[in-house]
Amino acid sequence: MDTKEILKKVRKIEIKTRRLSDHIFSGEYHSSFKGRGMTFSEVRKYQFGDDVRAIDWNVTARYNEPYIKVFEEERELTMMLMVDVSGSELFGTTKQFKKDTITEIAATLSFSATQNNDKVGLILFSDEIELFIPPKKGKTHVLRIIRELIEFQPKSKKTDISGALKYLSNVMKKKAIVFVLSDFMDEDYYQTLKIVGKKHDVTGIRVYDKKEMEIPNLGIVPMLDAETGETMMVNTSSKRVRTQYKAHYLKMIDYYDKSFSRSGAGTISTRIDESYVTKLLGYFKQKGA
Repeated sequence: MDTKEILKKVRKIEIKTRRLSDHIFSGEYHSSFKGRGMTFSEVRKYQFGDDVRAIDWNVTARYNEPYIKVFEEERELTMMLMVDVSGSELFGTTKQFKKDTITEIAATLSFSATQNNDKVGLILFSDEIELFIPPKKGKTHVLRIIRELIEFQPKSKKTDISGALKYLSNVMKKKAIVFVLSDFMDEDYYQTLKIVGKKHDVTGIRVYDKKEMEIPNLGIVPMLDAETGETMMVNTSSKRVRTQYKAHYLKMIDYYDKSFSRSGAGTISTRIDESYVTKLLGYFKQKGA
């Protein structure tokens, strides 16, 4: 795509996802994630039932009646978007690829964070760190993130979720809200996820296509592995081949579900022909409750 096409696509995604974040997600996002701590707001007269530990003794002595300190939640947070840009994201049997849905979800989350004056950062990963954009505030910054999601060309087509999580731990020293967007066709990341989950608020967003689970019976056909680049002849009419493929796929999804659950992280799974709006909204409401 040339620059004009990219800007047009950025604008289209901005209009769609900003409307969603403005009218649907901003309030839900706000109530779902707590700030880093409490900050002093004001003092007021003591009322029956107030915590005596909050009494401001200096002000109380000055006015000869009890006053308490009032604190409010420190709202500013940092959101980190970890986006899988490996070869398997360029797959889709409906109107768009998994990559397109991931871009829209990432944009919606970014605008929701911006509505709450939070910072947003981006990590694009394959089996290496392809791009790191440090967290910042503002619409211009979000539009840069969307542009990178649309036009970035990764050097590798493979996936290493564990390596990406280790990188996150190294660059993010303070607690962050972390969304990992991927199809999670990878394994051996549980231990790293468990460590990261102790420090950060992590959610995995699995984006998938309905045709991925099973190979159709098409006879002997050439099949390309999007991550290795290897093409091989596969006998799709073989029930054993189809059964083995499905078992492998389900094993990956089971690993994803169990890894995130055991590490205390949240999960969302959305098909590219489904409404991710419903899935996000339901997750935020549940988390806020």
